[in-house]
Amino acid sequence: MTLSLAPAGRPLQGRVTLPGDKSLAHRAALFAALAEGTSTVRNYPDSGVTRAMRGALESLGVPSSLDGGVLTLAGNGLRPFPRSGAVAECGNSATTIRLLAGAVAATRSSAVLDGSAGLRKRPMNRIADPLRLMGAAISTTDGHAPLTLAPAPLHGVDYTLPVASAQVKSCLELAALGADAPVTLHEPGPSRDHTARMLRAMGATVVSAGLTETVHPASALHPLDGTLPGDISSAAFLLAAAAIVPGSRITVADVGLNPTRTGVLDVLSAMGARVSTMNERVEFGEPIGDVTLEAAPLHGVEIAGDLVVRSIDEFPALAAVAAFAEGDTAVRGAEELRYKETDRIAAIVAQLGALGADVAEHPDGFTVRGGTLTGGTARANGDHRLAMSMAVCGLRAPVSVEGAEILNESFPEFEPLLASLM
Repeated sequence: MTLSLAPAGRPLQGRVTLPGDKSLAHRAALFAALAEGTSTVRNYPDSGVTRAMRGALESLGVPSSLDGGVLTLAGNGLRPFPRSGAVAECGNSATTIRLLAGAVAATRSSAVLDGSAGLRKRPMNRIADPLRLMGAAISTTDGHAPLTLAPAPLHGVDYTLPVASAQVKSCLELAALGADAPVTLHEPGPSRDHTARMLRAMGATVVSAGLTETVHPASALHPLDGTLPGDISSAAFLLAAAAIVPGSRITVADVGLNPTRTGVLDVLSAMGARVSTMNERVEFGEPIGDVTLEAAPLHGVEIAGDLVVRSIDEFPALAAVAAFAEGDTAVRGAEELRYKETDRIAAIVAQLGALGADVAEHPDGFTVRGGTLTGGTARANGDHRLAMSMAVCGLRAPVSVEGAEILNESFPEFEPLLASLM
């Protein structure tokens, strides 16, 4: 599928709501499976990556239903999954396989976790090594999926993560629920804290102090009942679109405002866009609210340090904005981008370059010189975020994106929602 966009003839205007946050959706389904009782989760997104988690859980004997955006799931508790030894296919979702590994270990289950050819390329020793320190019986395939787990007692540990990673931390937090003593985790920098927030909302004891977190063993988790906030990572592409089209003003309502995820708002503000929030409240332990962006003259910035972690999934969107800002935008300390669905550093540089932008690749990031993009044909390369970022560029220069069907993996509503603002 090829998605073609022509420069916008007028400013983007309007108010939209988005499907539920995918990071939270993964956790809601998995944690509901570990709860005692039936969970009800509203605004649950239906996309390729969220189907991967639900499908994997069904393979392990914990099915769910999704009707009109409402997920219903009867939990199995912190007991072994009903289908011992099953193969759980995780599709292309690294979040699914890494978090599920922690849950399988915590419940002393037996399972094989596998996925797509792309997922088999993602590094898995970053979860397997610390799980083994806890006593888990887990084997990898040359450091990658498939992962094979067998029942084994888990022990409390004091562990320092080599890199700040929400997926690794979440895997170990889940495993800690089934350990014989608390598990203390130290991070070298901040990462997303969705797992800790949701587990606390379900009755687990999770104590955070700076970059250190201690998770206590649990005997039971309460079921979930609530509404997922809109996905800030999806919102980033609509906000980016409004930022580059002069005169635009859009509002994304009921979106997640977890401070570990709002780096994209800080960067857009630093580049000159006028960003504001209102109607803030809490759901599932997560802050949510309405975000309004008004377009204004943009200039290049340097993105480094903790801001990288808080923006890690939004760099494709920010790269598109950088292409239309005055001056250079430089990204440093973002090596983790090389281990996403694609090597996102190389992919961003290659595809912006294909559209005529002056862009340079660095080992840990990239630099975009604004005002140089002329348009052309870009390729999604199997990366949904790359597809959306190149499409956003089409609002200022004629762009065609080949392989755009990958949007169905994460944000199938992207094209109609963008069209509704034009």
